[in-house]
Amino acid sequence: MSRIIKYTAVIALLLVGVLGGVKIYSAWRAQKPAEASKTAEAGGSSEATLDLNEKQVAAVKIETVGSATFVPQRKAVGNIDFNQNRLVQVFTPYQGRIIEAYPNIGDKVEKDEVLFTIDSPDLLNAESALIAAAGVLKLQNVTLVRAQKMKAFGGASQQAVDQSTSDQMTAEGALKSARDAVRIFGKTDAEIDDIIAKRKADPRLIIRCPVAGYVTARNAAPGLFVQPGTAPPSSSSTGAAAPLAIFTIGDLSTMWMFANVVENDAPLLRVGQEVKARVVAYPDREFEGQVVVLGQNVDPNSRRVFVRSEVSDPEHLLRAGMLANFTIVVGDPFSATAVPDLAIVREGDGAMTVWTTTDKRHFTRRTVKVGMDQNGFREIQDGLKPGELVVTANAVFLSNAFALAGNSPD
Repeated sequence: MSRIIKYTAVIALLLVGVLGGVKIYSAWRAQKPAEASKTAEAGGSSEATLDLNEKQVAAVKIETVGSATFVPQRKAVGNIDFNQNRLVQVFTPYQGRIIEAYPNIGDKVEKDEVLFTIDSPDLLNAESALIAAAGVLKLQNVTLVRAQKMKAFGGASQQAVDQSTSDQMTAEGALKSARDAVRIFGKTDAEIDDIIAKRKADPRLIIRCPVAGYVTARNAAPGLFVQPGTAPPSSSSTGAAAPLAIFTIGDLSTMWMFANVVENDAPLLRVGQEVKARVVAYPDREFEGQVVVLGQNVDPNSRRVFVRSEVSDPEHLLRAGMLANFTIVVGDPFSATAVPDLAIVREGDGAMTVWTTTDKRHFTRRTVKVGMDQNGFREIQDGLKPGELVVTANAVFLSNAFALAGNSPD
């Protein structure tokens, strides 16, 4: 008996639930925001329509289809690097040990500014030879004067005078050669005269900056032994590879941007095409440049083509290694039928649609073929004509209303 009572209670609860569901569904149908329908068309396709009341119409924005200007372009991702054509590798012309190194990475340097000094045995030898040559010339000058005076009163022959003259000329040539040898170390004539006057050799060789720019790499420290054309071993504790030179000076007014574009876009690319780049560090800043090099082969693994662009950076904001999103302009601007982005609705099946109207009360969903998306506008290649009225804001809610109202059972 108790089991019968239990089953009866369960059945009663189910009936209550069904009756409650019917009441809720009826209430939803009474408050349905829009009336939807599908009308058959030739060929078996259907057209979705939706009727809105005045309050619902006020919630959407309706505009006339117009046109917009689009620029053919392709997008890619690249990375920033120094303009290698404007980097100067600074070495020492002679071997020696670094005495002092002045600028650091990131410092701005001017032309002829001192970068580092070295203790150069070659300079010491050249200056020593200069002092010796100056001493020999001084001696030969005195000898020549003495020979000329002695000949005047018969104390020396003409041959002795001629020999003294020859020795004096040889000493002059030797001194000139010695001065030139010291001059190639960067010493000025005033400095050479000072060495001769003081008879003191200075082995300190000064290496100056050949161009104005910024220090992009430095591998100099006091005590390191350096040689011409060779950088000293890296003193970095990180184990990083040594730079190519003791100092690297770069003109950072332009930077390089390396990228690999998809193979399909390769036929559209040309040297000289306009490039616009953006980096994460400056999201509101656009850097302009142009394509300077196109790769001649396609990477067999990524199926991409190498592209190098030169980007203008007069304020020195870009840093080597930055990732950049950029666009390459591949054609001339053109005008086309367009609607705001918010007018386009992507349906569940992937179709692109817009909602059109003629009386701002009855709305029809229309499938369109879209093209480029730029500056908040979407190119319409087929499905709309200029002058038609479309919903340009909250269009997606019309599609949702149609799905709820039009596809619900009556």
